[in-house]
Amino acid sequence: MVSVSFGGGSAAVGLDIGTDHVRVAQLRPSGAGFAVSAYGMVDVPMGAVVAGEIVAPDSVSAAIRELWRRSGVRGKDVCVGVANQKVVVRLIDLPFMERAELEGAIQYQAQDYIPMAVEESILDFQILGDYMTPSDEHMMEVLLVAAQRDMIGNVVAAVEGAGLKLTQIDVNSFAIVRALLGGQGGFLEDESGATGVIHIASDITNITVVERGIPRFNRISSLAGEQFTNAIANALGLTFDEAEALKIKVGLPDITTGIGDVPPEVDAQTAQAVQDALEREVNKFIAEVRRSLDYYLTQTSQVRSIQKIIVTGSGAKLKNLVGYLEKGLQASVVPGDPLARLQVPSNLQAILTEDRMGCVTAVGLAMGGLQA
Repeated sequence: MVSVSFGGGSAAVGLDIGTDHVRVAQLRPSGAGFAVSAYGMVDVPMGAVVAGEIVAPDSVSAAIRELWRRSGVRGKDVCVGVANQKVVVRLIDLPFMERAELEGAIQYQAQDYIPMAVEESILDFQILGDYMTPSDEHMMEVLLVAAQRDMIGNVVAAVEGAGLKLTQIDVNSFAIVRALLGGQGGFLEDESGATGVIHIASDITNITVVERGIPRFNRISSLAGEQFTNAIANALGLTFDEAEALKIKVGLPDITTGIGDVPPEVDAQTAQAVQDALEREVNKFIAEVRRSLDYYLTQTSQVRSIQKIIVTGSGAKLKNLVGYLEKGLQASVVPGDPLARLQVPSNLQAILTEDRMGCVTAVGLAMGGLQA
């Protein structure tokens, strides 16, 4: 069984298995950064992946095989990411011990911190540092990852069913942060405090807090792009596809003027109904994010507020969303750009530019594969 990993290995291919699409990015080191060798995405059959969890491995295998055929990726070794309610990331404090001792003790220590049986889980950890308490007790800070074994088994089955070799399973939130804030050596140091990273996919949202260059908090929310679309469909009695098209065309109004950039083919009454539905759903989404960030702040004594938030994912392409997030979260919000430090060949410029917000996880997974 492949273990859950924090990155590091020889693979240079990142495979992102999402609810709507599978994406692949193949990277190679180039100077101080990375160059893209291949990239592609194909649709996933409806119902094959639900809330980030593979439920039909054979259907996903077929989609992956088609992805390899179309994308021109070379090689069979891949790094895959996971993000769902059966993956838990916890920052814990333990009495200091050497790494070899912790490897033996983690099975017993973990049960106090994870909401699943240890014997049904795959565990991994990273020691972040050690410190002395005011009472001179030597402690260590550990980032613990636990993943439900059966869920990981379906990931392995889907990848191996496509004829590929799974060399590494990463946590999607780590890959996302790596793509946006990382370098060849790992995560970059950020002395400015804590940064929030919000990755909005189709049916899940990853909320991560990065502090001192380390992803120290992660929460998965079910409020995501599909919920925005469903709100429109329910309000107007439309199919999902019809509502999705309107969501993209209309979007939210400008947060300061209340005026939206509505295309002429959409009548004013329909546009208003779309915006009203989106505003209600986005306000729920903001409240969910704010609760997660506030929870993190109650758990740390080092940071009083989160002043900067990076937003990414295909769901983050919603018109004027950044303005709503800035107002609701009282922070500077900027779109993430995983292409900023990538060399992209001319033949891949169009697809990567179009999928700039969606490619981040696959890119970060490939970066993790390159970081030995």
